[in-house]
Amino acid sequence: MIAITPGEPGGIGPDLVIQAAQQDRSQGWVVVADAKMLEERAQLLDLPLSINEYLESPSTQAGVLTVLNTPLAESVRAGELCVNNAKGTLHALDRAITGCLEGRFAALVTGPMQKSVIMDAGFAFSGHTEHLAERSGVDDVVMMLATGAMRVSLATTHLPLHAVPGALTQTLLERRLRILHHAMQRQFGLATPRLLVCGLNPHAGESGHMGREEIDVITPVCEKLCAEGLLIRGPLPADTLFTPQYLNDADAVMAMFHDQGLPVLKYSGFGSAVNITLGLPFIRTSVDHGTALDLAGTGQANLGSFLAALSAANTMTERTRATA
Repeated sequence: MIAITPGEPGGIGPDLVIQAAQQDRSQGWVVVADAKMLEERAQLLDLPLSINEYLESPSTQAGVLTVLNTPLAESVRAGELCVNNAKGTLHALDRAITGCLEGRFAALVTGPMQKSVIMDAGFAFSGHTEHLAERSGVDDVVMMLATGAMRVSLATTHLPLHAVPGALTQTLLERRLRILHHAMQRQFGLATPRLLVCGLNPHAGESGHMGREEIDVITPVCEKLCAEGLLIRGPLPADTLFTPQYLNDADAVMAMFHDQGLPVLKYSGFGSAVNITLGLPFIRTSVDHGTALDLAGTGQANLGSFLAALSAANTMTERTRATA
C-alpha cells in the first residue's frame, strides 16, 4: 500500500488525488486526510467519488478512495488558506510517516504543503524534507528532484543564500554524497552510479580567486570518495556541468544549493518531475510544484508530476525489495 497526503487542503493537492482516482489502479492507496474535505472537493470538481474507511485492503477501483480520516478544524474553501487547519494538515502527514515507519505502508507520496500557513500557526516547519528527517529519527537526508533527463540532489536545501558557505562543510558534503550513492544503488538499481559534483562559486572558484570552498571543502571530499572507488567528478563549474557533455555520462548531480541545480532541472521537465527524499527508512516521493491556490477546485490542475511521483514510488519500492 502507498500512503498519500494531499498536503495543503486549500490547494490543488486534494484535486490531484481525486482526479488521479478516476482511473483503476494496480496498487492500493490509503489517503491520509479529512474525508469530508475530499468529498466536498469532489463535488466542486463534479467528479464521482466514494470513500471507504481504511481498515485493511484499500480499493483500487476507479472513483473510490480508501481514507484514513484525519479531520480538520474547519471546513475548507478551495483556494483559501486557514491557519486553524494547519495542525490537522501536519497531523495527517505525521500519521502517514508513522504508518511507513511501522511497515503498514510501503511508501509515502505527498502533495504540496503551504509552509507559510504552518509557520503562522506556530509550528517550526521549513519543509517536508526536514520534517520527514526529524520525525523518522535519521541523522540526515538528501533532497533530490528527478526527471527523465536528469537527477539533481542538494548539498544544502532551504537556506538563505548568505548561509550556504557556512553550512557547507566537509562532514556535511561527504555524508550527503554517501547517502546519494547508496540510494542510487539500492533504490535506483545502479551498481556503480556516476555522480557529478558542482562547485559553489562561479567557475568552481577559479583556483581560489573566486572563493576557497572548492579547495577547502569540495575537492577534498571528492578525492576521498574517489579513493574509495566511488565514481565522482568534481567540483565542476555549474554553468557547464548542466550540458550534454557531462550529463550524458552521469546518473545524478550534487548541487551545492537549492537554486543552483533546481532551476535547470525544472526547466527541463517542470510538471513531470518528482521530488524524492533520500536517506529515510522508507520511500518518499512528491510533486515538483507548490499548492497553486488559484487552480484549486477549478479542474485545471495538471496531474503530470503527481502521477510521476506515484510511478516513482512504485518503481523504487520494487527495486528496494529486489536489492534487500
